[in-house]
Amino acid sequence: MAKNSIGRHPVGHPKPNSVKHILEMAVEMAGDKLAYRYRGIGEGVVDVTYNEFQNDTFYLGTALNSLGFARGHIGCAAENSYNWIVVYLTALKSEGVFCPIDKELPDTDLINIIDGGDDEVVFCDKKREDAMRRIRESIPKVKAFVCFDREEDDGEFLSFKKLMAKGKELYDAGDRSYCDMKTKDMNALKMLIFTSGTTGLAKGVMLSEHNIISLVHYGLGLATIREVGLSVLPYHHSYEAVAGILVAIHNKSTLCINDSLKRVVKNLALYKPQYMYVVPALLEVVYRRMNASIEEKGKTKTIKLAIKLSRFLRAIGIDARRKIFKELHAALGGNLEKIVCGGAPLRPEIADFYEDIGILVTNGYGITECSPLVSVNTDFINDPKTVGLPMACVDVRIDAPNEDGEGEICVKGDIVMLGYYKMPEATAEVFTEDGYFRTGDYGTINKIGQISITGRKKNIIILGNGKNIYPEELEAYIGSIPYVLENIVYGLRGEDGQEDSLAVQCVLDPEYMKSGDIASLQATLKHDIFEKLKVLPTYKQINNVFIREIPFVKTTTNKIRRAKDGSPM
Repeated sequence: MAKNSIGRHPVGHPKPNSVKHILEMAVEMAGDKLAYRYRGIGEGVVDVTYNEFQNDTFYLGTALNSLGFARGHIGCAAENSYNWIVVYLTALKSEGVFCPIDKELPDTDLINIIDGGDDEVVFCDKKREDAMRRIRESIPKVKAFVCFDREEDDGEFLSFKKLMAKGKELYDAGDRSYCDMKTKDMNALKMLIFTSGTTGLAKGVMLSEHNIISLVHYGLGLATIREVGLSVLPYHHSYEAVAGILVAIHNKSTLCINDSLKRVVKNLALYKPQYMYVVPALLEVVYRRMNASIEEKGKTKTIKLAIKLSRFLRAIGIDARRKIFKELHAALGGNLEKIVCGGAPLRPEIADFYEDIGILVTNGYGITECSPLVSVNTDFINDPKTVGLPMACVDVRIDAPNEDGEGEICVKGDIVMLGYYKMPEATAEVFTEDGYFRTGDYGTINKIGQISITGRKKNIIILGNGKNIYPEELEAYIGSIPYVLENIVYGLRGEDGQEDSLAVQCVLDPEYMKSGDIASLQATLKHDIFEKLKVLPTYKQINNVFIREIPFVKTTTNKIRRAKDGSPM
């Protein structure tokens, strides 16, 4: 067991007693400060202060309460937007339950989540409005839809704009029924998030308000953020919704809303943020593009020499990275200081590259069932080979460790979920007898308490000789080959039905694919994989190498789906 004794309590951030209190403190301390910036109609940027944002939640909450929805389940299926955040905070401050819905789900999954989540009102944008009309007969519990892009009401499909106007009218006339709402039970269900796991059916993770505010408070005790952030990740995901949006409010930061992944670079230049929350896939895309640009300009040797010079200067106490790599910083907006990375394993060499040019990358670990953050590297103790220190409000232990100290990571504390919605048997399966949540991830804990992730329990390959292989370890090595975009390592079964050898399928860079025929490319790939893996024991070597010409099947959070036997789908 490891309890984090190094984690610090947030300086200047009093512990909130509710989500409502988080916003109230921000308004009291920084009411006129910009809370959000986003692109409006055309290319103009809209600025919203904390005072204005709080008023918008008052208007929407008052309107919802007048319709009888402020104590029920409130769903939202839409692209990232300011309106999404208004709905989110309004619902969290109500006596109801917020249910974020993955906007990319097919109709059958939308039905399962909306109906299974007991949603009574659903907010959506134009694209999702069309989907809601298609599935309307299959979600009878929904009493109304509120559409962000609709100018007029259309029966049960209501205009968000008109609903806000109605709420303002009621609020200005003295209606304080919503504003006076208070949390009756901090340990009751407050947010219902359906997982988008890489295998199996989605389960509704039940988070309480106590879970949420504990994550916000203790998260800031480790993962300090800056004044201006760029919000990129999908809002329906707990990583961005809780650790991103709510932490930014508690820190009184300005959050700039990225309107499209295709415009990340343009929005970096527009908003000039100081920090971002990302997943490794996005960080790697930017890393590859920067290196491709460096190579195209013939500056590869220059950058390598500059990195050596920068490291030497830092060793004698001189940090000139932002000056030396001014051009690279300009490509990222010029002010980017920190990137918080989570959601999947991060290759250490990528974090090292950003560190070398003067941008701190802190890798963290979490799971939706833990609100979602368990541990994170800090500004002061940062080892990209680990996922950092646990938050001060949790106990983390390694269950049934092997001779190398590897075992299942189990978590107990304020951020652990209430359970799975209407699934008592599934809930019981993931908790130990003494109340620890089984994450399904394998890892180790070092002497100072940092956690390292070895791999997913369900992905472990057990060879006929009894050796355990964590495919994620091999995938990280193979992923460092420049032209390999994605790869999946899995076991091949022999005639006896046991996994007796390893295989890998790789998706290669389309431009690289043009450089030769499949046979020659496969031979080169096999050679390069051998070179990468030769530092590992013989039983971890891969002889079966395949080039995959179609993308892997992925979840909507861009994680590759595996079949039940661990192979690609």
